[in-house]
Amino acid sequence: MDIQFAVIISTIIITLLSAALAALLTETYIKKRAVSHLFWSAGMWLFAISALLEVVFAFGLYSQLLIKTYLLMVSLLVEFLAMGSIMLVKNRIIKYAYSVFAAASAVIVAYFLITTNIGNIISEYVVYGVIPPMVIVSSSVATFPAAIVIIAVAALSYLKTRNKKMLSIILGVIIVSIAGTLYIVEFPAALYFAEFIGILMLWIGFYDSKK
Repeated sequence: MDIQFAVIISTIIITLLSAALAALLTETYIKKRAVSHLFWSAGMWLFAISALLEVVFAFGLYSQLLIKTYLLMVSLLVEFLAMGSIMLVKNRIIKYAYSVFAAASAVIVAYFLITTNIGNIISEYVVYGVIPPMVIVSSSVATFPAAIVIIAVAALSYLKTRNKKMLSIILGVIIVSIAGTLYIVEFPAALYFAEFIGILMLWIGFYDSKK
């Protein structure tokens, strides 16, 4: 199968799945007015936007604005999902502290993206190039703690309720968070297959946890 065709199909599927889940979470927020679902839905909309940009890249379109927007969305989506999870924590100090950290780290990521020149990092139609060190560091500072927050809250919820759907959220976040490590393999499109599996796990977890 042609690599470009495979990437286009996979990214379109990921976009549709993430947009559908975002819409579902938004609907849940409208019905329940739960702040956690507001942040989760925002995170999934960002996921959908980033996946849509992957479709654009797969068609061979590229610019500094597009790649910087993509890298920003990838960082922010994890933070928004984490904000949704942190809203379930009853301790106000913890919620306030993480909220401040998330806002500050998002500003830092945006700053380095704005001030750093990013070359063409598309290889074989996927994001597969060398990203400037400060962009990687700032993004890692933002996303790693966010991923830990999501996993920790889901794990505590599982221990409390024994709801196995929490395990899907944990697995989905882990897969999505480490998907970037697939840059080292010889078939770069594997990055998007990992995103596909991750979004399926999040679908299972978020869909059932809302009931």
